[in-house]
Amino acid sequence: MNDLQQQLEALRERVARVNQRFAEKHANSEKCSGAAAEGAPDPHEHGLSGQPVETEHGSHWETEMFYPSHRRHGTADIGALADLPHDLLQAISEGAAPAVPPTEWAFLDTETTGLAGGTGTCAFLVGVGRITAEGFRVRQFFMRDYGEEASLLAALTEHLQPFRVLITYNGRTFDQPLLETRYRMNRARPPFSRMDHHVDLLYGARRLWKLRYESCRLVELETQVLGYERVGDVPGSIIPALYFDYIRTRRGAPLKPVFEHNALDILTLACLTGIVPQVFRSPRELRHGVEILGMARWMLQTGDPADARVLFERAVNAGLPDDLLFRTLWELTALDRKLGDHERCLTGRTDLAGAKNPYRVRAMEELAKHAEHRTKDPARALEWTRAAIEHEDTPELRHREERLLRRAAKHRSTAAGGPVL
Repeated sequence: MNDLQQQLEALRERVARVNQRFAEKHANSEKCSGAAAEGAPDPHEHGLSGQPVETEHGSHWETEMFYPSHRRHGTADIGALADLPHDLLQAISEGAAPAVPPTEWAFLDTETTGLAGGTGTCAFLVGVGRITAEGFRVRQFFMRDYGEEASLLAALTEHLQPFRVLITYNGRTFDQPLLETRYRMNRARPPFSRMDHHVDLLYGARRLWKLRYESCRLVELETQVLGYERVGDVPGSIIPALYFDYIRTRRGAPLKPVFEHNALDILTLACLTGIVPQVFRSPRELRHGVEILGMARWMLQTGDPADARVLFERAVNAGLPDDLLFRTLWELTALDRKLGDHERCLTGRTDLAGAKNPYRVRAMEELAKHAEHRTKDPARALEWTRAAIEHEDTPELRHREERLLRRAAKHRSTAAGGPVL
């Protein structure tokens, strides 16, 4: 058996294990971590809950998951989603998102025939979540074959009509461009330009948590932030293979974990939307050092530098790992200089120069520059330069030392009344 055959056999075994775990989990129930739409038919020819839907472009399959308001998703209260502030998304979007009710937010995620994108990649399953007074609903649009793509896209356009804000996770670079390509290839107009704004929550989540967690993947944050642990979840890497197997065999049961995976991704996205934008609205409510630091860097880019400095200092006081601590102290000195507080900048760099850390030499070099150019003390500048050379001997520092030596000699010659060359 060659390498390719071995890889295919290993993939088949992995798919079979996923199918077996899911079948055991759902042996006595058709509910999917929430409640499926009541009374939804389960046709034997597919083994999938839902029903066919006709459009002017043909037909496709639709199903709906329902998560009632009294349920929780980990620590998140599903019922609280309907009470989120109308202006919640304005801070994270820098004022671009309109202040509209949460019922006008559409949470979108796709499952595709490949992860690389491109014109050959299709979204065979598109899920759209929406907040209602009764709970959270996820409508899923599924194409049973490639010929149903036009019908799926037409239904998706109609479904998105009432919504004004699109919310995704990495959708700005993947889901939306992929769907726009599919619309154009079907000679249809994409529906996204009609919407007022697209909030890609990935960027805010990274800003908040990339320094704290190893990964900002949605499933990782679902576990770390919401405390929800999936059981028997299908790995995203094998989802295309499961769909290709469905196309070949017409057996829908192996796709059930894909529908659940998609719905849970969207529910998690909605629950995180209740957390991440709120932090951007009120960053001073944060208590964890690395989260405060992430918000301080965001505020430095988009807000008032003085407010950012307050957060930087709070991050230091809240506690940071050593690698982040010294970097933050260095960033604070640069911010102090930007704000014109040269005394505080000088104090911070002197502290860094006096302790072993990755920024010690850079701090000494900056102190040498300060002595040479601001206080006009070349002798002190030479002391700082030579101290830096003791820790890191570089051509740049040697060049500075030579220049300062020439300047000192020139200064002594002038003071002694000798010739000025």
